[in-house]
Amino acid sequence: MTRLVVAGISGSGKSTVGAALAERLGVPFCDGDDLHPPANVAKMRSGTPLTDADRWPWLDAVGQWLASYDAGVVACSALRRTYRDRLRHAVPDLVVVLLDGDPALVRERQATRGQHFMPTSLLDSQLATFEPLAPDEGGITLDVADPVEVLVEQVASRVVGGRG
Repeated sequence: MTRLVVAGISGSGKSTVGAALAERLGVPFCDGDDLHPPANVAKMRSGTPLTDADRWPWLDAVGQWLASYDAGVVACSALRRTYRDRLRHAVPDLVVVLLDGDPALVRERQATRGQHFMPTSLLDSQLATFEPLAPDEGGITLDVADPVEVLVEQVASRVVGGRG
């Protein structure tokens, strides 16, 4: 079975795509936002970007959650290679599904998505932190402009061979 992280900037659709993908595959799903310690949530809510020191324990919790399952999907920003490598330390066979696309579309989604602790003002810091997948990372990059159903099918067919 496969363990996947659906990654990308805030507002890219990680939670929506991740939950739909987990349902399609019949595996557990976790929204990595739920694993943030209260101090991280308070920091982001106040408009302050997280530091790497803030992120390491959270990434470890995300990795531990995913490592505790034979198969599963977690939504987690994992914006930089070092963050994805931290997750791979816990889950060596991790497959990264990176949601990427037009920042204007993401801003529009953020502005219309209901209550969330991550303010739109932090989008620029996330874009500055973002690193695309390197060729040796083992994963796929998908366009956030595609409908959720299309993204889920792309992952199911390309990454896990349509099982589920």
